[in-house]
Amino acid sequence: MLKAKPFVKWAGGKRQIIDKLKKYVPEEFNTYYEPFVGGGAVLFELAPRNAVINDVNQELLAIYRCLQDRELFDLMVKELDNHEANHSEEYYLEVRAWDRNPRFELEPIWKRAARAIYLNKACFNGLYRVNAKGYFNVPSAKKDKVKTYDAANLEEIYEYFTSENILILSGDFVEACRTARAGDFVY
Repeated sequence: MLKAKPFVKWAGGKRQIIDKLKKYVPEEFNTYYEPFVGGGAVLFELAPRNAVINDVNQELLAIYRCLQDRELFDLMVKELDNHEANHSEEYYLEVRAWDRNPRFELEPIWKRAARAIYLNKACFNGLYRVNAKGYFNVPSAKKDKVKTYDAANLEEIYEYFTSENILILSGDFVEACRTARAGDFVY
């Protein structure tokens, strides 16, 4: 039984109401589709063997992709350790500003993934918000220390993602569900 839980706090997260939602899940289904995966509370609770997950947020999907590849996973964790070691108000603001550099999108996926987790853990109330230009703009939570990840939880997610058939998409929700057929479950 999967014990993983969401690795980030995400607006609209379903962790608080998961027991109510489970009442509506079919006992059996072929492929699970979650076109708005967010933090993954429902995905991790159901732990389907076959799943198609999707979200439009590229930073969030960078994390999921790193959780499916050992080399990227290890690099992301190393970068998270670096963020924890260097955390301060000034450091937070510096990392937050990385996306204002036009070359940010050229950064390796593991670096962008670690940045997204760090900002989520160090910002005010775990909020993910960008301005009209697409720049992350949430203020710091002004914490002295930040714990960016639970190692056992991330390992659990990695094991799940690499032992089951989990397809990660990033795009329009209609396209993400286009291959759904009778007997599949779309949440």
